[in-house]
Amino acid sequence: MKKILIVDDQPGIRILLQEVLKNEGYAIQTAGSGVEAVEILKNEDFDALLTDMKLPGMNGVEIIQHVVDLDKKPVIMMMTAYGEKELVDKAKSLGTAHFFKKPFEIMDVRKTINELLKDND
Repeated sequence: MKKILIVDDQPGIRILLQEVLKNEGYAIQTAGSGVEAVEILKNEDFDALLTDMKLPGMNGVEIIQHVVDLDKKPVIMMMTAYGEKELVDKAKSLGTAHFFKKPFEIMDVRKTINELLKDND
């Protein structure tokens, strides 16, 4: 069973993504902050990381930098409501595979994750 870590400071978004992706057969773990996500990533491996760009204390790019520093290889996806080109470019340079614009269409997220993880077998 493939494992996905979902990082978002909004509980409603974490719950929605968790329910939809669990129904697709994924094992889901969630984190409400970047600091929490990095602690989880230090101890566990994931097939995918889906993180928000804007988080309290540590942004999504900083989380991705920790993933790279820890030599982890999940498929990285980012959610953002902001068009911050500099952060998006940095996330791309660190290997982010896909960006979802908030508000997202949940069925598009489900379809994209299934495609990305199927290709990663």
